Amino acid sequence: MTNRTLSVADAIRTRRSVRHYRPDPVPAADLDTLLDLAIEAPTSWNLQDRSIVVVSGEEGRAGLTLATGGQPQPQEAPVVLVFVAEPWAWREDRADVYARARHNGAWSEEFIALFAAASAEFQAGLRDRGLLREYAVKDAMIAASFVMLAATELGLATSPMNGWDEALVKKAVGIDDRDDLAVALLLSVGYPAERPRHPGRRARDRNVHRERFGARPA
Repeated sequence: MTNRTLSVADAIRTRRSVRHYRPDPVPAADLDTLLDLAIEAPTSWNLQDRSIVVVSGEEGRAGLTLATGGQPQPQEAPVVLVFVAEPWAWREDRADVYARARHNGAWSEEFIALFAAASAEFQAGLRDRGLLREYAVKDAMIAASFVMLAATELGLATSPMNGWDEALVKKAVGIDDRDDLAVALLLSVGYPAERPRHPGRRARDRNVHRERFGARPA
């Protein structure tokens, strides 16, 4: 039974990384909800420079199992989401993004012109400093975080996976010939076959600093 009444705070506190899953399929409507909410995640300069490959077939999951060194999540979870970062999205035609913002009354023509120029200048600076991939991966990770919390609300479990061979992941999802793309994260999704206990977190004062790193609350 899914729980659709969790607050965001409750979802954050109750979410656990789950490695083992029941074979029950994820309802199509719930999967669509997760994907729609992932798309709502913020992105730098509204580039929307991340995509999600939904892997649910046996062949694809076998490829991801190989890419992750035989970890159980791709073998057991009915769905694995592969978050793909697109570092060069800024060079693509963004007329549809501007048209939507214009239609929604969010951006004026003057703002669009200024925004487009400033965005291109900023991205060119990232390119010159070798930071395009880093920024795109950050955007993909934000989207993955949205999915993890939304899945918790729906009674689904997830496990963010960062231990994999990128070349093998790319091969599994059909982008092994795309040097312009990067794999940001694998996220298994399904119904849990285990209920991991919370290992706990350090006290807030251990990881929170005031104004400058190392400055602790009085």
